[in-house]
Amino acid sequence: MTVLLIAALVWSTGAGALSISPAQIFSILCHKAGWHTGIPFTEQQENVLWIIRLPRVLMSLLIGSTLSICGGAMQGLYRNPMADPSLIGISSSGATAAVIMIVLGSKLFAGFQSMLGQYSLNLATFAGALLASVLVYRLSRQQGKTNVGIMLLAGVALNAIAGAITGFVTFLANDQQLRSVTFWMMGSLGGATWVNVAGILPFCAASIIGLPLMAKALNAFSLGESDAAYLGIRTERMKTIVMLLCAMGVGASVAVAGIIGFVGLVVPHIVRMAVGPEHRRLLIAAALCGGMLLVLADLMSRTIAPPVEIPIGIISALGGGPFFLYLLLKEKKRNALL
Repeated sequence: MTVLLIAALVWSTGAGALSISPAQIFSILCHKAGWHTGIPFTEQQENVLWIIRLPRVLMSLLIGSTLSICGGAMQGLYRNPMADPSLIGISSSGATAAVIMIVLGSKLFAGFQSMLGQYSLNLATFAGALLASVLVYRLSRQQGKTNVGIMLLAGVALNAIAGAITGFVTFLANDQQLRSVTFWMMGSLGGATWVNVAGILPFCAASIIGLPLMAKALNAFSLGESDAAYLGIRTERMKTIVMLLCAMGVGASVAVAGIIGFVGLVVPHIVRMAVGPEHRRLLIAAALCGGMLLVLADLMSRTIAPPVEIPIGIISALGGGPFFLYLLLKEKKRNALL
């Protein structure tokens, strides 16, 4: 997966309206570091690579890895393979918080924005995602277990409420704010810059590094909450940390790219079929595979119909939606056999 991820990064960085070979990519990066390889490249290629392509590829890598590892951790926390940040309302709640900050932030949170700058939007989406995580978890618990039906219905309700609030705030937006809101709703990496990459890096890194450290606790949690407690796992502390890290990563991703659905659902399932359910391997492999798939999806979004760029949220929904239906049919068949 690491080799495939590196290949996807190189391919996505070099492909596009202006082609850049792997040797030229290497030469440009060495030139930026003060080394000279002798491999020729044009100034246009250097500017396209450094200003446009590289920030976008790195952002897709960070967001894909974060959404995938958060999806895998949430499925372990809920002990249900249907858990996904977008499906149960976490992404839409984070997007709603972002829309509120975009449209009303200058009036209601001016001091907050001036103090935190780029991070104000990330913290707002983090707060929205965390609130949704806590609500869904509390609502879906029944007699010490997670009720998948209640979880999905709670996600539907949260998505509806978030959509209503977003629609009302959008009604108050001006033309410029309306374009930004549309960006959040469709999901896109077209606005990637080095500033945005630096803005989400601490949040995504916390999720990518922190969640695998919880793998042992998630393995014990899969036996049941009471059994995990008997094994010495501090279950309430573990649940709080996992929800915080997931909300942090999803909130940061939504803050810069909008809603990119089904990545956290599809990738952990694909990885689970390849490496098994053990979370120490599952979460790391999900991060690698998720980063690779979103890098390739972003490459498809900007090259499939040039010069038009298809929002990456549309591509992820077209791929993830049928896979979700497949999971439902598979679950239905399994329950019929039981």
